[in-house]
Amino acid sequence: MPGDCHYLEGNANAKRRVARIQELLTEIGLEPERVKMVNVSAAMASEFASAAALMYEEITKLGQNPLKIIKNGEQKQVEPNENVEANL
Repeated sequence: MPGDCHYLEGNANAKRRVARIQELLTEIGLEPERVKMVNVSAAMASEFASAAALMYEEITKLGQNPLKIIKNGEQKQVEPNENVEANL
């Protein structure tokens, strides 16, 4: 739980890193919801399973990485500054 990590500041550091990753995702044109942090203890198996299932649903709704396009059966990596629609 927040502030209750036996590594002292581990979960606070992780929370800060996840926020930064979300910022970076936004900068490159991806949804920040693709990364999430949930605090659960080792004794909270059902809460972990619920959080994982919810995250799976959210990722499924967001769909495939829009920076990866499959065209004519070939996978092409799109640079963040490229127009995705122009590559279809």
